[in-house]
Amino acid sequence: MENRDRAIGPYQILDTKHLYRNHWLDIREDKVVRPGGSHGVFGVVTMKDGASVLAVTAQMDVFLVEEYKYAVQRESIELISGGLEEGETPQTAAERELREELGIIAKEWIDLGVIDPFTTLIASRNYMFIARELEYVERSPDEGEVLRIIRIPLKDAVRMVMQSEITHGASCVLLLKAARYFDCI
Repeated sequence: MENRDRAIGPYQILDTKHLYRNHWLDIREDKVVRPGGSHGVFGVVTMKDGASVLAVTAQMDVFLVEEYKYAVQRESIELISGGLEEGETPQTAAERELREELGIIAKEWIDLGVIDPFTTLIASRNYMFIARELEYVERSPDEGEVLRIIRIPLKDAVRMVMQSEITHGASCVLLLKAARYFDCI
């Protein structure tokens, strides 16, 4: 255990123990004194920040991908998302992921903000972008990425969110924000 004896917000950190670390995440346990004086334990997962991008055509079609996701043990329909690499800005990461996974580059980028997916347990910001004025180039997905590309109208993607056919958090938020941005809902 690392003795922290420091404050985070209204909590006093007594000890921190790192339970697991890899390239993507760090799992730790913090022993704390709560604001009311009682002692407690927090398990915290710190993950690499990510970026999600919604590519939108002039006809208001959007691109989704379907891919098997190991953690949920099923196929998932999502937008293009990926982790930020060292020194990368959120938009640069979104541009890289869009080019690699869909073979698309965009002339116009619209920043739709950031979300914190699960604030009680997970520290991992996800930055959201719309890509417009699309140009198609060669795809270069990562080894092991088996993606089925889906091109559908934005309104149909929003319907899929509302019917829980799309459940990936950042994808849901970005699709709904984009629909509002384009005044579709």
